[in-house]
Amino acid sequence: MNKQPTDSVNKEGNIVEFSNVRIRQQEHIILQDVGFKINPGEFVYLIGKVGSGKSSLLKTMYNELPLEEGYGFVAGYPLKGMKKKQVPHLRRRMGIIFQDFQLLSDRSVYDNLLFVLKATGWKNKKAMDKRIREVLSHVDMVHKGYKMPHQLSGGEQQRIGIARSLLNAPDLILADEPTGNLDPETSDELLILLRKICEDGKTVIMATHNYNLLKKFPGRTIRCEDTRLFESEQEEIEFDVELD
Repeated sequence: MNKQPTDSVNKEGNIVEFSNVRIRQQEHIILQDVGFKINPGEFVYLIGKVGSGKSSLLKTMYNELPLEEGYGFVAGYPLKGMKKKQVPHLRRRMGIIFQDFQLLSDRSVYDNLLFVLKATGWKNKKAMDKRIREVLSHVDMVHKGYKMPHQLSGGEQQRIGIARSLLNAPDLILADEPTGNLDPETSDELLILLRKICEDGKTVIMATHNYNLLKKFPGRTIRCEDTRLFESEQEEIEFDVELD
């Protein structure tokens, strides 16, 4: 039986651990024999061609794809057999950043963030206002709270997406192709911001197929290929070809 955890790491000190996991959608096997461990405070790239399973692995981590085979542990919660009522608690332990920003277009930046706080149980108006200003300041967007999403550039919208991911002070950040819709210069700026967030103590897992970013900002890299995961050396990545 899954109980609400008192800590985000397991007894081995890992914030994420997968062992003998198979991820499938209906009868189609996406990934198999998945096994890896991630320590608190690590920055990890998840790379591979489009369709190789990067997003499916992230969706398994936040239980959009329920884990049915193998052992998975994320941010204090065993994934297998997780009850629906526990999923919101798991997701409050993490922040999720999407490629397409997923901001609500009918309300301001401030109200986008307020919506998330209310949805996750915040009630004190002063505390909510303070937290919104804190995360906006963290991403250098403190003066953009009154703006509507369509009034922001792609890079600014993604900064708001990052601010949103930080609202509940998560231990783990999952970023699914966060620079996929951005130009190279803006992508670099976003990577610098995500690396700074990691240096401040968060664990960051970032899915990408933009290998140019890995050349500029090297780090631990896990590759999805032929339904398997492999740890990749930096030298291997530098000579790879980006396939979209």
